[in-house]
Amino acid sequence: MNPENVSEKEIRNIYRGLRERYGEAPEPSEMTGTEYLVETILSQNTNDINRDKAYDKLNEKYGSWREVENAEYEELVDTIRIAGLGPTKAERIQEALKIVREHHGENFSGDEAYSIEFLNDLPVEEAKAWLTGIPGIGPKTAAVILCFHFKMPVIPVDTHVYRISRRFGLVPENASRKKTHSILDEIVPDEIKYGFHRLLITHGRETCKAKGHADNENCFERCKYYREVIKGGKNPEKFI
Repeated sequence: MNPENVSEKEIRNIYRGLRERYGEAPEPSEMTGTEYLVETILSQNTNDINRDKAYDKLNEKYGSWREVENAEYEELVDTIRIAGLGPTKAERIQEALKIVREHHGENFSGDEAYSIEFLNDLPVEEAKAWLTGIPGIGPKTAAVILCFHFKMPVIPVDTHVYRISRRFGLVPENASRKKTHSILDEIVPDEIKYGFHRLLITHGRETCKAKGHADNENCFERCKYYREVIKGGKNPEKFI
């Protein structure tokens, strides 16, 4: 299977198969762009449960983004500690809020000074470049914000999307995450990017797991793990 020759028809067939197995992709949460920015920083290297607990604690402790930016550093670290990497994430959150405020905030008051809605007026690549210019905001975090909040045609590549894209032969097995981002953005039609991303995650969580399959009947024939391990009896240790 040559990733360079994956056709739009194949992508749409995969998407149809995912919807048949798992239903339509859930709609994204109704949050502001800045809320997504902070939440995705909290989500780095942790699970959704601890991310949400940390985000709730942040909202309970502080009444505005200005209070978060100006919070005593150790206090902020303690507030979000449950998400892990507290010192790093506290620094990234405060730096991100400062950059947003300094970008256009002098003309606004309150949380309007921390709005990133101006990204709506930028082309996708410029919006992505602006976000990834913030320390600690990589391609995945930027893509989540642009895809979920701004409905821009980009695909976030988390651990599940990265694994399954290689098992399905959509990208080379040795592709980096950065390369996977660029390939998927190219081969997946814009109007299904969000749903394709969300359902690949569902497939990775429920069926095509990193260390084996939870449900062999629900996998795809094009999955290399399914063909070579489940059907072919090969050693699963060599697979990613």
